[in-house]
Amino acid sequence: MPDDREPDWSERGSGGRPRVIVIGAGVGGMSTGSYAQMSGMRTRIFEKHVLPGGCCTAWSRDGYIFDYCIEWLIGTAAGNEAHQVWRELGALDGKSITNFDLFNQVTDESGRSVTFYNDPDRLERHLLDLSPADARPIRAFCRDLRRFLDIELYPFLTPPPLRSVREKAALLRTVLPAFRLFWRTAALPMHTFADRFQDPLLRRAFRNIFFQDPEGFPLLPYLFNMASAYHHNAGFPQGGSLGLARSIEERYTSLGGEITYRARVERILVEDDRAVGVELRNGKRFYADHVVAACDGHTAIYGLLDGRYTGPRIDKLYEEVLDRPGALFPAVVSAFVGIKGDLPTGDAHSTTYLLTDEEAAELPGALQKSLVVQLRSRYSDGFAPEGKSVVHCTYFSDFSYWKNLRGSNRKEYWAQKHRVADFVRSFLERKWPGTGERIDVVDVASPATTKRYTGNFNGSILAWKAFSEADDVAAKLVAKDRMRLPGLSGFSMAGQWVGLGGLIRAASTGRFAAQYLCEEMGLEFRAWESTGNEPWHPGKLGHLPQLDRWSARGKAGA
Repeated sequence: MPDDREPDWSERGSGGRPRVIVIGAGVGGMSTGSYAQMSGMRTRIFEKHVLPGGCCTAWSRDGYIFDYCIEWLIGTAAGNEAHQVWRELGALDGKSITNFDLFNQVTDESGRSVTFYNDPDRLERHLLDLSPADARPIRAFCRDLRRFLDIELYPFLTPPPLRSVREKAALLRTVLPAFRLFWRTAALPMHTFADRFQDPLLRRAFRNIFFQDPEGFPLLPYLFNMASAYHHNAGFPQGGSLGLARSIEERYTSLGGEITYRARVERILVEDDRAVGVELRNGKRFYADHVVAACDGHTAIYGLLDGRYTGPRIDKLYEEVLDRPGALFPAVVSAFVGIKGDLPTGDAHSTTYLLTDEEAAELPGALQKSLVVQLRSRYSDGFAPEGKSVVHCTYFSDFSYWKNLRGSNRKEYWAQKHRVADFVRSFLERKWPGTGERIDVVDVASPATTKRYTGNFNGSILAWKAFSEADDVAAKLVAKDRMRLPGLSGFSMAGQWVGLGGLIRAASTGRFAAQYLCEEMGLEFRAWESTGNEPWHPGKLGHLPQLDRWSARGKAGA
């Protein structure tokens, strides 16, 4: 019979069910804890912040909720493995899903726009109307998009080494017929494809389907995500980013898991090359049979473990690749704008505005000449007080610029945040005359803000960039190294630093980590869908902190 007594985490080897400590209450950490709880382990998560979710978060100011992370979520439609993971984690319990008929709109300096409809037939007609001379690449892109509509490939349930013969056969049945399509679209960089267009707007617009140009991405992820959106499998869940995190938190604690907030892990305790627990900043020690680091990878390996356990793949990622340009997904500056009244009804929910050289020069630390404007009030209810609206403006930015500024000249750091707020205010006034006088508040979060609150290296929200050299190495960390470090037992990693960017990939690493643990400990891996059906409401977000203890009408904060 299992021992259901409450464990004393301050004591070693108290017997009973296996104990697992998880560092970080992001999506990957809570997923690890949830699946471990379902499989008969006892878990405890230590989180340095006061909220779950990591980058999947939100904060409030003057009655507005500023939703930081989700732009679209893979797995919002039933019938695929991604959706199954979210159901097992309770992430979508009681929630409605908002789906849009377009992925993004790109507007140039003159006001000319391209709308990337998810429907390939509608997209093709629209693009041909814009540029008949580009019929050949337009038809090629839309033809491939139609092919992707027929593909259901979401391999998020089982890590490669543990897949059954049946699972491998099912994967092959999906991959083999489309192998040439996958190979061709994965080998063709979007920049190369976009340069085939004669129309200068189309050449620039295709690079910005994903809001801003991630640089280095091939054609495949654009087609995959647009096809998912067409099937309503890339929608926006009610409650947004923090709503997703709170739902997973509720699922985890209902399974018996425990989260301790304001608990910064200072180091991982190791004895005879085995992780045996953690020590917090306040000196308290907690012991377990296994430790999972679901936090920033560099911090875990070189901070909590002092860099003592590395190998060829870890060295390659963190000694060779980490500081290379383009290895990490860029950091962003976010400016949330609270506005009295409604937003223009005819505008797309998401638009990338291409900026002039003069405009781009006004954005501190900008890496590209564009600004993304999202009408977040249309994404979910409860983001703004009654009769008001929220707009989210973002741009890729240089982390070093903000880090150095904040460290050397705090007054100038705040001045540059005000500069962002002033730009956004005047930009929206030009787009929507009369908006400036209706603005309640502008709240700015820099890449340095992201680093402070999450610990993510260089303030990167999505960690390693997919379809890069890091992608190949990280895939081997999951499949070959089983999310472990060489020479260290009792320890594994989860989250985006092993599974790469995207919330579903972070969640799947938690499932993988629990499966590997079950195999090691001789336990049966178990998972079942949550039965929670209470309707979602904004009150479920709980208390939302402000990023900093000041605010002013129409001023920049955070």
